Amino acid sequence: MNSYKIGLVMKSLQADFFISMKNGALQYSKEHPEIELLCCGTDSQIEIDEQIELVNSLIEEKVDGIVLVPIDSKALVDSVVRAVKSGIPVINIDIKLDEELLKENNVDVAFVGPDNFEAAYEVGKLLCAKLNVADEVAVIEGLKGADNALMRKEGFMKAIAESNLHVVASETANWETFNAERIFNDILKKHPSLKGVFCSNDAMALGVLKAMDDNEKYLPLVGFDNDVSINRYLKNGRLIGTVDIYSSSMAVHGIEFLLDVLKGVKHNKGNYSTPFKIIT
Repeated sequence: MNSYKIGLVMKSLQADFFISMKNGALQYSKEHPEIELLCCGTDSQIEIDEQIELVNSLIEEKVDGIVLVPIDSKALVDSVVRAVKSGIPVINIDIKLDEELLKENNVDVAFVGPDNFEAAYEVGKLLCAKLNVADEVAVIEGLKGADNALMRKEGFMKAIAESNLHVVASETANWETFNAERIFNDILKKHPSLKGVFCSNDAMALGVLKAMDDNEKYLPLVGFDNDVSINRYLKNGRLIGTVDIYSSSMAVHGIEFLLDVLKGVKHNKGNYSTPFKIIT
């Protein structure tokens, strides 16, 4: 039996989403002794240079393949190109790398992940159904430069436009709770007539909920990721809905696809959708 050394590069290992992803991947590797899995990630959601170094170190270690969740869709392309041209296939999961930059470098990288646009649109409609025409709403965005942040915002905006709501603020909190709390405190001061909030992940939704508590102003809210830490807010109705994109199995899908590439069963190109579910 062939053995394979595989690197799994994630974002912040402090975040519930990536803790779940790591645990799912490690469990899979335990059940498949032919895999030596090297899991790594950053301390926060914005450490682009640190993530580049993680990828470069795996290239130097001459791993057989890499599964990558890029923090930034463009900034990680150079390291991915280096890996592929060194003979190390890369499978892109969760956040899509910039397709134009990959094409410019004549590199194919398969994407295995959810349709963030459609998922955000569907959960966004839940919030829209609670509001009235012309109501003021805010969007808390993910990290600019990340494809999933853009797709989630665009999905929300489609739902908002269809319901004729009025976006009075759309700001990035870089996926992080503290940033979202600070930013949403400012939004509430500037827009006292606000009626609802769309959050691009559950970590930021937690920050928004904290700001609501501090201001004793409770507005309908949706999130994204179905983090464990958000479950109690779903149960008590403070969070109308979120999206489960199955973080624990997403890396497994990427690893399985990579193994097929390494075995010559699949080519390393194309987009492959993983499932999502709206949670209420």
